[in-house]
Amino acid sequence: MALPEIVSRDEWRAAREKLLVREKAATRARDALNAERRRLPMVEVEEEYVFEGGDGKATLLDLFEGRGQLVVYHFMFAPEWDAGCRSCSAFLDQIGHLAHLKARGTTFAAVSRAPYTKILPFKARMGWTVPWYSSYGSDFNRDFEATLEIAGEPAERPGMSCFLRDRDRVFHTYSTYERGLDGLGSTTSLLDLTALGRQEEWEEPKGRASALGAPAGSVRIRYHDEYED
Repeated sequence: MALPEIVSRDEWRAAREKLLVREKAATRARDALNAERRRLPMVEVEEEYVFEGGDGKATLLDLFEGRGQLVVYHFMFAPEWDAGCRSCSAFLDQIGHLAHLKARGTTFAAVSRAPYTKILPFKARMGWTVPWYSSYGSDFNRDFEATLEIAGEPAERPGMSCFLRDRDRVFHTYSTYERGLDGLGSTTSLLDLTALGRQEEWEEPKGRASALGAPAGSVRIRYHDEYED
């Protein structure tokens, strides 16, 4: 096994400080990239998709649960499968407490093509409480490129899509797939994909920190059992 080189504490500190310079540069570059993502235009979703969840039939607008933003995880679970994708399951395992997303007016939900009658027992087996909907019978997965046609057959791929709501109008703001999901799962990483971001005053472009009618993001952080939804 090739282990790291053994050095003195002073040598380690010097090497660590050298790396820190590059880490800070990467953080600044990430902030700039996130700002560029927030400047993307958006597309109105006019298709009337129908999903099925724990409360029965639902529209895309229903998935927002009354909040201003929606982050959808495209969970690989084809109709003919007996269980969800292992990699997607590992990803969903690492999603944090949803109260912190909700406090920033953002809802998280998983969507799969499998019928809800297959999703429900698998969700119970995994012990998940995140909202999970079936898009069975609709073109939602295909329209948002989570299901592709390869050699005439549907092929699943994991992804994330973000939506913004303006009253009853829904807009698609961003999607990413496969390696684009690397490093995602935390509250801040998911917010960084959205049009409103973390809703902090320091973020660019300016003017979105209180777009949902609430104070800037960090002011709203509470213990998860202290939030008023």
